[in-house]
Amino acid sequence: MAVTLNDVAVQAGVSVSTASRVLTGQAAKFRISPETEQAVRAAAEALSYRVNHLARGLRLRKTNTLGVVAPDLSNPFFAHIVKRIQSAAHGHGYSLVVCNTDESLDLEVEQVSLLHRKRVDGLIALPVGQRYDHFEDWLETGVPLVLVDRCGDGLDVPSVEVDNYRGAYEATEHLLAAGHRRIAMIQGLPGTSTNTARVRGYHDALAAHGVPVDEALVVGGDFRQQNGYVETKLLLQREHPPTALFATSDLITLGVLDALAEEGVAIPDDVSVLSFDDFDFAPHLRCPLTAVRQPREMMGELAVKLLVEQFDGGAREARRIVLRPRLVVRESVAVVRPAPAGERVDAAP
Repeated sequence: MAVTLNDVAVQAGVSVSTASRVLTGQAAKFRISPETEQAVRAAAEALSYRVNHLARGLRLRKTNTLGVVAPDLSNPFFAHIVKRIQSAAHGHGYSLVVCNTDESLDLEVEQVSLLHRKRVDGLIALPVGQRYDHFEDWLETGVPLVLVDRCGDGLDVPSVEVDNYRGAYEATEHLLAAGHRRIAMIQGLPGTSTNTARVRGYHDALAAHGVPVDEALVVGGDFRQQNGYVETKLLLQREHPPTALFATSDLITLGVLDALAEEGVAIPDDVSVLSFDDFDFAPHLRCPLTAVRQPREMMGELAVKLLVEQFDGGAREARRIVLRPRLVVRESVAVVRPAPAGERVDAAP
């Protein structure tokens, strides 16, 4: 038979409320003497009693858990963000219920509903990003919400994202400065805010340098490894293949690298490669990859901060935090002609 709080109170010779206050860390608040606190804790240890956090949470309408939904935890970018969310949440006394949506909007809707039924105190969503009406439904419950990465303009909630337009613009400009004109972009999931901004940055950089946009060089349809692999294979078969590949996610880049290795294509001698996202082993490859680095850990840290602010009585202000990515130049982009005056192609230190 399970040991109850009443058993602990009887053993310690105190009231149930006193035992509860001691075991939930409120002895000082209620001015319970050190002797009484010690007696309660000794009784709890002797009886092997453990606080039922679920029951306590239901009484207080608080579970000390946060929900997290992410589109693909096999993607190092999302995995890093969730890891940082967990660390920051733990520092505030919260545990996580993490749901992987596998880039499925239907699964995302289902899991958001599941998290509501589990009575999480707040939700951090890294959404698939094609539809947001289920998050509007969430807001009607009054439970705090923060969006990360693929943030819809029409949703009035706190959010953290990266300036994807700027990252793609600077990446494309770097390739142009190295003399590349046939630059293929292997895009992610069309219709998402991140992909739309990156494609627009690519287009605008080409236009700013007087290079006509060849829409046939914008290929792909999701952020997965298979996308990078298949599209690279097809690009290499063209009569006039691109001289540079701009892969727009970590997993797409892995697919690109697999395809190039199978075809015996050398980086950067045969083709240059630039990646959006800077996975941990990018500097350690045989040819270290030039990449757009996103501040992943900062994104997770800020997401928790924006959520906790709402717990502390702050209004749900729709603060949109946009972080700046950084182009990290390594060795995977070849200079195919001398760069024009004023344009530099630097190597990373």
